[in-house]
Amino acid sequence: MNDAAMQALGSYTGEGRMLFLELGTGLGSAIVDDWEVAPMELAHLPYKQGKTFEDYVGVQGMERLGKRKWRKSVLDVIERLAVGLQVEYVVVGGGNAKRLHRLPKGVRLGDNTNAFVGGFRMWKER
Repeated sequence: MNDAAMQALGSYTGEGRMLFLELGTGLGSAIVDDWEVAPMELAHLPYKQGKTFEDYVGVQGMERLGKRKWRKSVLDVIERLAVGLQVEYVVVGGGNAKRLHRLPKGVRLGDNTNAFVGGFRMWKER
């Protein structure tokens, strides 16, 4: 369990398949489906111009693009990954999630404290 997976499990409502994206220094990711969590490394997938998703939505991407273009890239990445992974909803967490002003339908902000909830849930028997 990494930090993104713990926060994902803590953010899960028990409904459908959820994609969790953590906007921090880089891009953390996990999927939760029926209380089963799968940590992922989506950050390293190719995205644009020979760069990865993380190159666009991580801190270096924000510094290179500026906040306005960075936000646009984040929304594009969310949409692409949500469609490609066929999820019902997306939770965006991490330190830079607060920099997003508007979120599309089916996307909500997470909370870093959900990592504690995820830790407790990890040990709870179903």
